Amino acid sequence: MRVVVSEDLDGARADRAVATLCDVSRSVAKRAIEAGDVIRADQALRPSDAVAAGDELSVTIETSVNEVEADVTVDFAVAFEDDRILVVDKPAGLVVHPGAGTAGGTLANGLLGRYRWAADLGADHRWGIVHRLDRETSGLLMVAKTVDSHRYLQDALRERAVSRRYRALATGAFGSTTGTIEAPIGRDPSNPTRMAVTSAGRPARTHYRTVAAWDEPEATLLAIELETGRTHQIRVHLQAIDHPVVGDPVYRPQHPLTVAVGRTWLHAAELVFPHPGGRGPVTVTSALPDDLVASLEWLGAPSTGSVPS
Repeated sequence: MRVVVSEDLDGARADRAVATLCDVSRSVAKRAIEAGDVIRADQALRPSDAVAAGDELSVTIETSVNEVEADVTVDFAVAFEDDRILVVDKPAGLVVHPGAGTAGGTLANGLLGRYRWAADLGADHRWGIVHRLDRETSGLLMVAKTVDSHRYLQDALRERAVSRRYRALATGAFGSTTGTIEAPIGRDPSNPTRMAVTSAGRPARTHYRTVAAWDEPEATLLAIELETGRTHQIRVHLQAIDHPVVGDPVYRPQHPLTVAVGRTWLHAAELVFPHPGGRGPVTVTSALPDDLVASLEWLGAPSTGSVPS
């Protein structure tokens, strides 16, 4: 959405102005700004930046507010659970948070439908949800069951103490078996609903390793590890090196497999994170879902490498 700073907010901090203009809590506004989702004159704001009357802001913000209804029909699997943490195995197509155009049927609604502690955490702590996955990305997502655990895991993410490993099918052939993509990511100045590599963005680093490759049609299965966690990071970084993710509807690669897979070919396959209770690190894995397995079978035997069982 686009909002204009009113006279009464002249000189206000950006987080206060966004909270007022978008009718959300200060913490929700701050999170949006820290995620690079509030843009002024093609520059991402910081929460402490002052705004001026007449400033036009481009804002992408979760309309989470406080009116999220419990929904026991939301389908998701649990890959790990103890007294402090839940790791969800999210199916493709499930939106994580309520937002513009998606008021219900989200993971947050489903958590409220199953667990009392999700309501106790509330909107300010995202009903326990620690990080996000895109709608069409399947796989593992950390959820905290207490406020202390939520803070602990968010701190662990900021300190890069959490390993997030993905499987992605990219278009084209890679010239090397391993690589690192390091390029800042922010809102696309020409289209604020997309992300892009831009000098005004936040630092981002993605490591990849080729697992298998096909010559016809040309595609490469990658094992990916994120060092940072920017919005659409894997999708934007792979597009930036001319190997976009197969099936991605936003960054639009042309590939024969797009129709066969029917969605973005991206799966959060493994999480390794420190436990809030001080126990050793927790490792949780998720097998490729059936639709992605079927798409690899459609490709047939790889020309190089092998498909993990």
